[in-house]
Amino acid sequence: MDTTISQSERVIIIGLDNDQPDYQYSMTELRELAEANQMTVVDRLDQALERPNAATYFGSGKVEELKQLVNALNVPTVIANDELSPSQLQNLAQAIGVRIIDRTALILEIFAKRAQSREAKIQVQIAQLQYRLPRLQTASDQRLDQQTGSGGGGGFTNRGAGETKLEMNHRVIAKQISHLRNELKAIEKSETTKRAQRVKAAIPTAALVGYTNAGKSTIMNQLVDRYGVSEDKQVFEKDMLFATLDTSVRQLTLPDQKRFLLSDTVGFVSKLPHHLVQAFKSTLNEAAQADLLIQVIDYSDPHYEQMIKTTETTLAQIGIQNVPMIYVFNKADQTNVEFPTMEGDDRLVISAKDGASLDLLIEAIKHHLFADYETVELLIPFADGHIVSYLNEHATILNTEYVSAGTHLQVELAPKDLPRVEKYII
Repeated sequence: MDTTISQSERVIIIGLDNDQPDYQYSMTELRELAEANQMTVVDRLDQALERPNAATYFGSGKVEELKQLVNALNVPTVIANDELSPSQLQNLAQAIGVRIIDRTALILEIFAKRAQSREAKIQVQIAQLQYRLPRLQTASDQRLDQQTGSGGGGGFTNRGAGETKLEMNHRVIAKQISHLRNELKAIEKSETTKRAQRVKAAIPTAALVGYTNAGKSTIMNQLVDRYGVSEDKQVFEKDMLFATLDTSVRQLTLPDQKRFLLSDTVGFVSKLPHHLVQAFKSTLNEAAQADLLIQVIDYSDPHYEQMIKTTETTLAQIGIQNVPMIYVFNKADQTNVEFPTMEGDDRLVISAKDGASLDLLIEAIKHHLFADYETVELLIPFADGHIVSYLNEHATILNTEYVSAGTHLQVELAPKDLPRVEKYII
């Protein structure tokens, strides 16, 4: 089945409203997904049904209405808000006379265009192949019906040949998936080694998570600009869904010498295809291994509460639970609310490009990541000046005094550094 979508294509979006509370929101999102794929939505058709028609998704009357609308607007493609079964896709396309794609195919197409790293590209390829597998049968059945249309003994022979072709296609795709998964394992092994090195270095980690286009990459870039090392590159950011699919990790060093790693992860979307949820587990391992999750929320979007729900549901689906989280309500400059403000230790209202907002965010991150730091007083002999140099580079020096016995310091330390200075504690 051809699910390739041409750019600047005029489309109609369709959906079934079965009284789900987030229906209008999901249709708005479908429009945004289409626009993110350089498509122009020229109309929308809805039907209220308890459940989809098993054969054609819409009921027969609404199918006829859709056909007339397609002809009137001369639209080549219709996008359904749900993942359709192979037979629904085929039957609806035959009834309407144009290409029908579903929400899953649309998201897969966007991901295929946006993937940059080898890891992301492989994950998308696997998801696309898994999506195609059950749809091979429908395409084959259609060919077989044409082959056996004349009846007679010859039809039996043709059917056998068709089934052999179908089995061969299944084997080819299964082999491709297996090959890609082996390649992905090798990449994951390398990433696991890097993560193990970071754990050994005992550098705390925070991961930005949340809905696509909520401002994660903007926050990442603002913090890298302030606290990153000179060779750190900024991550790609743009005001559109799924601007970036790759996880980026940067080390930040704060003015008080506290260091932590910050990762920017792929954004979520409602009804994320289950193939992609599984495929991107490895990409989201940075979030799974983090000491703190920073959920970024577009506070200017009227559906922000549903976005929070989508994010947390997806995190649970991939097994990320029981990690401390702070909620960052971003884009407050596009609302009428006051910012920056903080409610307790875990809810902030900010604008990512506002300096005071970033200061507040850093304070919240420090509160969570460095809660186990200890303040101690040390007396370090002048002969052990290398210890003082190390502390100046890796710890927060609160006070320094030079006395006859050596350097008297009041210092805030990470737990990993306590053994190094234990004999100097006074």
